[in-house]
Amino acid sequence: MASSNPRRVVYAALAGNLAIAVAKFVAADFSGSSAMLSEGVHSLVDTANELLLLYGMHRASKPPDAIHPFGHGRELYFWSFIVALLVFALGAGVSLFEGVGHLHRPEPMSDPLINYLVLGVSMMFEGGSWYLAVREFRSVKGAMGYFEAFRKSKDPSTFTVLLEDSAALIGLLIAFAGVACAQALDMPRLDGAASIGIAVVLAVAAGLLARESKGLLIGEPAHPKLRDSLLEIAAADPGVGHVNGVLTVQMGPHTVVAALSAEFEDGLTTPQIEECINRIEQAIKSRHAEVTSLFIKPQTTETWRARRRAIERANLEPD
Repeated sequence: MASSNPRRVVYAALAGNLAIAVAKFVAADFSGSSAMLSEGVHSLVDTANELLLLYGMHRASKPPDAIHPFGHGRELYFWSFIVALLVFALGAGVSLFEGVGHLHRPEPMSDPLINYLVLGVSMMFEGGSWYLAVREFRSVKGAMGYFEAFRKSKDPSTFTVLLEDSAALIGLLIAFAGVACAQALDMPRLDGAASIGIAVVLAVAAGLLARESKGLLIGEPAHPKLRDSLLEIAAADPGVGHVNGVLTVQMGPHTVVAALSAEFEDGLTTPQIEECINRIEQAIKSRHAEVTSLFIKPQTTETWRARRRAIERANLEPD
C-alpha cells in the first residue's frame, strides 16, 4: 500500500465533529429529541477520538530509545483500541440508555424544525469529511478492495476516521427517519427507537475497530509483498546458497522488524559471511526504509523446516 498523509484526514474530522456536536446538543436542548441527543453524544465521542488518534500519532513518531529499541509505533495501535472502547462504551452505551429511557417516558418534540436544519448541516459536514477519508484511503489501498484493504491496513488512523464517518452518516439517516416518523405519526417512541438504532450502528463500528486494532496491537506480519521482496533481495546475493524464509512483525504504520533465515555458501569464512550479511542489510534498507530492524540468521534448510513444523503442530493442538 502506498504512503499517505492521514493527519489531514484526522484534522478535518476533528473540526467537523466538534462543530456538529455543538449544533446537535443545541438542537436536542430546544426540541427534546432523544435521537438528536444521541447524535450529539456520538459526535462528541468522535471528537475525543480524533484527539486520541492525533496523540497516538505523535507518540508513535518518537524515535527508538533504550526502553523501546524498536520504536513507539504501537502507541498508535493502543490508542486506536481505546478509541474503539470509547465508541462502544460512550457512543453506543449512552445512545442505548437514552433510547430505552425515551421509550419508557416518551415526550413530544417541541420544535422539530431545528432538528431538520441541524441534521442537514451535519450531513454536509460529515459527507465532506467522509469524502476526504475515502479519497485518502483509496490512494493507499491500491488494487485491493475496500474491505480487503481495511483488513490489511497497518495504519489505523485513516480507516478509523473512515469507519467513524460512515457510522456517523448512517446514524444521521436513522436520526432523520426517527424525527420525521415521530412527528408525522405523532409517536414520540419512534424517536427513542432511532436512538437504539444509532446505538446498534455504533456497537458494530466499535466491534470492527476493536478487532483490527487488537490484531495490530498483538502483532501482525507485514504485507506479503514486503516479505517476497526481502526474500528476493537476499537470494540475489552471491554468498547465499538458499534463502529459507523470513518472519516479519509490524511494529507501527511505517515500522517493520524482520528476521531472515538463510543458508550460506559452503566454504565461506566468518568474516565473509559477515560481509554478506552487511550487503543484504544495506540492499534491504535502501529499498525498504520501513524495515528498521533486520536480523539475519545463518541456518540450514533442515533446521528451518523443523522449526516451522514444530510451530504448525503447536497451532493444531487444542488450547
